[in-house]
Amino acid sequence: MKKIKDIIEASIKTKQLVLQDEALLHTVQNCVTVIVDAFKNGNKVLFCGNGGSAADAQHLAAEFSGRFYLDRDALPAEALHCNTSYMTAVANDYSYDVIYSRLIKGIGVKGDVLVGLSTSGNSKNIVAAFEVAKEKGIITIGFTGENGGTMRSLSDHLINVPSTDTPRIQESHILLGHIICELVEAQYFA
Repeated sequence: MKKIKDIIEASIKTKQLVLQDEALLHTVQNCVTVIVDAFKNGNKVLFCGNGGSAADAQHLAAEFSGRFYLDRDALPAEALHCNTSYMTAVANDYSYDVIYSRLIKGIGVKGDVLVGLSTSGNSKNIVAAFEVAKEKGIITIGFTGENGGTMRSLSDHLINVPSTDTPRIQESHILLGHIICELVEAQYFA
């Protein structure tokens, strides 16, 4: 029982650090504005991640393309890893490191938003995608852990959760992602 309580307390502590980080909360608000503007301008939001972060990317994309609280029209959002034929072909024929950057080259347009989730901030395939996004005028939002890794310098907006513990970072990513989804939906459909 003690171990369970310790894990819950660690999760709460990380979220308290997030709550106290005014700069981080300001970045979250800026991300809401950026995404609302992108949707209003006819652009889309693309998500990418690996492992649990891929699941979170897919989850957040679904909140936009499906619904969050409101019964409303779908918003143009997609998780880039959902086409397994594409993923396995490109990983096999080229490299796993280019699975996302090739898609960004093919379907990303100026004004789109690319959201990359990587607890270390150093995932090679997400870094490569962010590099291509920068070249194309695509806005980048990085969800990382405390130091931001390589994604720090490539993110127009960096949501770096103040932790180095992967599960605690991912728990905060989904919390902050849900906040963004809720506020974007409320503002866009106001």
